[in-house]
Amino acid sequence: MTRALILIDLMPRIIALPLAPYSGDAVLRNCLRLAESFRATGEPVVAVRVDRPNVDEQPPGSGFATGVTVPGDVTIVKRTIGAFHNTELDAELRRRDVDTVVMAGLVTNMGVESTARAASDHGYEVEFVADAMSGLAKDEHKFAVGKVFPRFGEVRTVADYLGSEA
Repeated sequence: MTRALILIDLMPRIIALPLAPYSGDAVLRNCLRLAESFRATGEPVVAVRVDRPNVDEQPPGSGFATGVTVPGDVTIVKRTIGAFHNTELDAELRRRDVDTVVMAGLVTNMGVESTARAASDHGYEVEFVADAMSGLAKDEHKFAVGKVFPRFGEVRTVADYLGSEA
């Protein structure tokens, strides 16, 4: 099994939104810890951010948050909710022989869920890190994590990946 961590929309303007059940800063911290762990074992880290289509200039805070990417990571810029449509994500994963994607980032029932559904459609095994993502509303996050995600793959926590480090 070759896993890749996919971090969705960890951008200052999205991290700053009023999110629940976890703040954007808490999600970012957990995602950075996961990324460090994946990199330490040589597993790919894929950072995805969104550009708004048909605008001359992206809003402030549209780049990756500090620390999200390091040299050697894969970076993807999407222009839709999900990260597979009209991007190189699938090609980058296949180039690295990835068969399992580990989903984290923002927002649970938007970019994360849309990307996870497409990953499943592309034949990847999917894992979700429930406490390394958050929603625009607590009930939306809980519904996705409790009802939707288990139909697509395993739902886990940061502690499941980091063990005693968590």
